[in-house]
Amino acid sequence: MKKYLTVFQLSFQNEFTYRLNFILWRVRNILRILMVFFLWNSVFSGRETAFGYTRPEMMAYVFSVLFINTFVMSAPSNDNVGSQISNGDLSNFLVKPINYLHYWLTRDWASKLLNILFATGEIFTLYIIFRPEILFTNTTTFLFSGILVTIIAAFIYFYLTKIVISVAFWAPEQPWGLMFVFLVLYEILSGGIFPLDVLPLNIYSILKFTPFPYLVYFPIKLLVGNATYPEIVNIFIGSFSWLILSKWISIKLWKNGLKVYSASGN
Repeated sequence: MKKYLTVFQLSFQNEFTYRLNFILWRVRNILRILMVFFLWNSVFSGRETAFGYTRPEMMAYVFSVLFINTFVMSAPSNDNVGSQISNGDLSNFLVKPINYLHYWLTRDWASKLLNILFATGEIFTLYIIFRPEILFTNTTTFLFSGILVTIIAAFIYFYLTKIVISVAFWAPEQPWGLMFVFLVLYEILSGGIFPLDVLPLNIYSILKFTPFPYLVYFPIKLLVGNATYPEIVNIFIGSFSWLILSKWISIKLWKNGLKVYSASGN
């Protein structure tokens, strides 16, 4: 545990080394939230409800997207693991007394902590500028459930991306294209642009059997309080199921990948 705490501390400090990358990441998230904000602001122009949401509920959803995306998606491992497998740098880690996936999971969480700190300030600033009417849940059960499901979502995202990146063991040039496809699906199907229940019922029902709604939409649904108690139970069951399944698949692929890995490293 001590060695991972050291990795966490060093990783947190390392985030300040690449300031430009960090700033561009934050600017990207702000621009995305502004795009979604103005989109829904225009939809609610002259009306109080749309697609079953009131304006305060939708504004709460929009601002929650910035927070959830920051927490779930901030993952330096996405850019490093695949390249280290492809160019052989993975060998340098295999001879060290540390679990490689746990190492990157620790680094990802250091990044998440820093990004959350900045996202909190950004949300506060945007709120001061636009002064939207926001309605979050004031029920402890929903708030606690939303936070817990968000934490689970971060783990699910980590293992899903490692499933995609594991392809590098067999096809070193392919993970980047697959990761791009995954990120596009994430943007569209996770609820980062619009609440998924505005879609036709049959499409929404199908999406609930995929991991994407559990990354953004369901955590926000709980934080906003737009759910019933039976739905809380179903969301928890789905979240834990995808966490267990994605972790099992990623570890399985990782072990099989190491059997065919033959790079000598640098």
